[in-house]
Amino acid sequence: MATSSDSPIDPTDPFTPSPLNRLLYGHVYSASVRAVAVHRIADHLAEGPRTVEDLAASAGLHADSLRRVLRLLAMHGLFTQDEKGAFALTEAGGVLRTDVPGSQHAAVMLITHEMFHRAADGIPDTLRTGKTPFEAAYGVPFFTHLAGSPAEGELFDTGMAAMSGRVDELVAESYTFPGSGTVVDVAGGRGGFLRAVLSREPALTGVLFDQPNTVSDHLLDTEEVRGRWSVAGGDFFSEVPAGGDLYVLKHILHDWNDEDCLRILGAIRRAAAPGKRLLVVDAVLPDNGDAHPAVELDIIMLMLVKGRERTATEFENLLTRSGFKLNRILPTPSLPSIIEAEAV
Repeated sequence: MATSSDSPIDPTDPFTPSPLNRLLYGHVYSASVRAVAVHRIADHLAEGPRTVEDLAASAGLHADSLRRVLRLLAMHGLFTQDEKGAFALTEAGGVLRTDVPGSQHAAVMLITHEMFHRAADGIPDTLRTGKTPFEAAYGVPFFTHLAGSPAEGELFDTGMAAMSGRVDELVAESYTFPGSGTVVDVAGGRGGFLRAVLSREPALTGVLFDQPNTVSDHLLDTEEVRGRWSVAGGDFFSEVPAGGDLYVLKHILHDWNDEDCLRILGAIRRAAAPGKRLLVVDAVLPDNGDAHPAVELDIIMLMLVKGRERTATEFENLLTRSGFKLNRILPTPSLPSIIEAEAV
């Protein structure tokens, strides 16, 4: 869909980069990224540029097909191709390597998985029925499916950990945490965010709370936080660990509808003494409907679960109904904001 930079874009021409045409080819791009991730092409390029023939031989692939996929992804900034036809990683493509800090390989394997594609294919029916596409395709809710499928559950956990790594650090840097006391990370996954928080405050202790099979594979056993954490397994709809000085819900409420959010917040409110704080870390959509990157994430929620991204007004309503007072909303350098509330 190449065109001269000074030529007008004709939206009726299917070979121009019009807004419609860019959207239509999205599945081609994601499938191509998945292909190079499946075959770990970035790892094969870790030492520098290589010809397609060399790459294909070492990876056991068809050279011409590989060349064509890499050529497409080079157009989109993940690789470069020199005058001799050799390909190399760019900085953006480097995160496809499996052996680098901040690797997004696991995230790519999750987001491009068949589960997401099958759910996306159900969006047309959702516009008619309002039913969750994933549940329509698989017959059970998303998290129920993950619990019953160990391989896909592990894929989800590792993918989310990869996506959260840098975000955890940016969010932790954006809030002044107490110098002492206990932080309870509710549905904290494998503990990446709790580790980032405890690393910044050497006198702070923490509790990682999530499903038992999730917390058993935690990331907290590091020298910098050793001896300052514990893990607990359970159901956040019914009860969470009591006695915390600060509770955290990071990227959780957007997974659930309002009724379920009230159940989660209610369990935290029962565990938190008056005056104790709650941090909800989620994207906050503008109340006026302006464009926002989280609108894309909202469609992922539409596809997979009964949740949604919310505005500040919608968050405040949930918090008020659950016995919390909204104190402030703090931006971070990443997508989510920090919504600080207090138990009343």
